[in-house]
Amino acid sequence: MADWEIRPASEADVEAVAELRAVVLRADLERLGRYDEKRVRQRLRDGFAPAHTCVIEVGGAFAGCVSLRPAEDAYWLEHFYLAPHLQGSGIGAAVLRGLLEQCDRDGTLVRLNVLQGSPARRLYERHGFTLETEDPVDVFMVREPAPAVGADPGRLGNGGLL
Repeated sequence: MADWEIRPASEADVEAVAELRAVVLRADLERLGRYDEKRVRQRLRDGFAPAHTCVIEVGGAFAGCVSLRPAEDAYWLEHFYLAPHLQGSGIGAAVLRGLLEQCDRDGTLVRLNVLQGSPARRLYERHGFTLETEDPVDVFMVREPAPAVGADPGRLGNGGLL
């Protein structure tokens, strides 16, 4: 696994995140007949919340992002994108594990949605997410908090999202 770090996002990250979103989601959106070059970026810009987002850096360079947005009864895991050349390297699993450990310590449910047919669904299932509902485009998943197993803050430490 490459050496990586995670840092809080800022407004200045929005274009890099929007571009990465377009690259990462393109194949799935095209398969679903829903890819629109402008809309895929604009939807990210319209909902970008740096306060709930972290940037993943590899070798000091932008490599991905993840957002954990608080909601009434859960956190929503959103905008979890990793540069294609780094997918499968273990970085995404490590980032996800750190976020879920924080949610477990808080006893908080985590929800997400993933596009139908996306290989990312397997990552989420390996980390305890189960099907909640689905429609022709999205699969909505949920993960109950696991019992806390100690106080190790993990790789995210105080720079985490919670």
